[in-house]
Amino acid sequence: MGAGKTAIGKRLATQLGLPFFDADQEIERAAGTTVAEIFAKHGETHFRAGEKRVIQRLLANGRIVLAPGGGAFMDPETRAIIRERAVSVWLRCPLPILLQRVQGRTHRPLLNAGDPAQILQRLSQERSPLYAQADIIVDGSEAPPHVTTSNVIAALNEYTPPRRVTVQLSQSRYEVLIGSHLLQRAGALIAPVLPQPRCVIVTDEAVASLHLVTLQNSLTEVGVSHAAIVVAPGEASKSLQTWADVVDKLLAQKVDRHTTIIALGGGVVGDLAGFAAASTLRGLPFIQIPTTLLAQVDSSVGGKTGINSPHGKNLIGAFHQPSLVLADTSVLGTLPPRERRSGYAEIVKAGLIADASFYEWCETHAALMLNEDSPYLAEAVERAVKFKAQVVGDDERETKPNDGRALLNLGHTFAHALEAETGYGKGLLHGEAVAVGLVLATHLSASLGHCPQEDTGRIAAHLQSVGLPTQIAGLPVERLLSHMKQDKKMRGGQLHFVLTRGIGRAFTSNDVPEEAVRATMLANGAV
Repeated sequence: MGAGKTAIGKRLATQLGLPFFDADQEIERAAGTTVAEIFAKHGETHFRAGEKRVIQRLLANGRIVLAPGGGAFMDPETRAIIRERAVSVWLRCPLPILLQRVQGRTHRPLLNAGDPAQILQRLSQERSPLYAQADIIVDGSEAPPHVTTSNVIAALNEYTPPRRVTVQLSQSRYEVLIGSHLLQRAGALIAPVLPQPRCVIVTDEAVASLHLVTLQNSLTEVGVSHAAIVVAPGEASKSLQTWADVVDKLLAQKVDRHTTIIALGGGVVGDLAGFAAASTLRGLPFIQIPTTLLAQVDSSVGGKTGINSPHGKNLIGAFHQPSLVLADTSVLGTLPPRERRSGYAEIVKAGLIADASFYEWCETHAALMLNEDSPYLAEAVERAVKFKAQVVGDDERETKPNDGRALLNLGHTFAHALEAETGYGKGLLHGEAVAVGLVLATHLSASLGHCPQEDTGRIAAHLQSVGLPTQIAGLPVERLLSHMKQDKKMRGGQLHFVLTRGIGRAFTSNDVPEEAVRATMLANGAV
């Protein structure tokens, strides 16, 4: 109250050419009495219920400018309605200015119960964390109304809502939000899905130095308490020892089953934190904030969590779906070019599996999406995530023996063998191994007569054009085959591969002669 919602709202509506509505005035018109009289006769609970109905009705009638009462945004259902149907703007004003504007005005029922200064102070403490969930925050001051209105219009012009992809599962659903500068607003985006306002952030030293404070500040702004667990960077942290250490620190924090774990980092952190969340107290809520391109388009979506074993990669783990994924494309600018290229392999993979037109789009736009935080990058992430969301929704726990979620492993049987032989994270990055694996899977498919021979050269040329490897670097073929036979995708003692009948037409097969696999690897650089 006193922030200027009505005055600024009317000016804003005039400049935008939209109708203006004041929720309190609409309530009074419907009730035939004043807000103060409704409070006095029926109480605040009755008033808020009517207010919610009025706001819902107003927001269902096309584009408008709406000034709700100061308490309306406190109701979670009203916030959800506004979040779904509108862009919300918080006019954030210092308390002395608010007090100056409202003092002595008897039509404000909440101020009639005591000292206005104390009441405003209390309301500010209660409401500010929830107001901070607004889409846009504009700081108010003693500036003339036309200046504040101009500031609101400027903020609206700069505001781009995140792209949203829904992952629909059999028993639940969650959203993947994609866009620039989401980390600064992470608290506002996370708060609506939290069971309680308490989180523990799991991150690594490298990511913490770049992004942890930004995330912590955003959580503090919306009243979410938080602690942080920082692990060493790199694939070596996906170990039983590090997992046990993270779980021990979570228990030392006295987490309960409503404490949410936030994974802030790349695929290693996401897999490790996710498995810690899955196994602590038999399952804690979990949010992914992936900071690498690879994690944004692959490991953060789908609920696969886990750690490595000396026997192979990701052999210890659990399916544990996140409640939200925030993919901030602007943080990718802090990645080395090699890391961005590594993530690109998983984007291309989506097109090769089931969308030839997307693969062709990648061939055209790869350079643009890898060079900067451009709309092409956000679109690529969105399209890759949509594809994975559809596959995961149809086969959440990878139980379909043919096709289904198993198709996402195109190139991965080769890739995991390459990673195991070179030392996880020491030789090839995961996306680099996948790039080689995609070429090998296509070569194998062509050698078995499933796809055109020219597909191998086309895919290899494209991956090389963005700086990804496409050949095995002189690794021993028999050791690679040995790693494959320990892969978790083995079935009945037989190697299981995802092959293609052409770009965008992948399928699964366990009828692949070992000699054909050996010949493919020897033809592509193995010894």
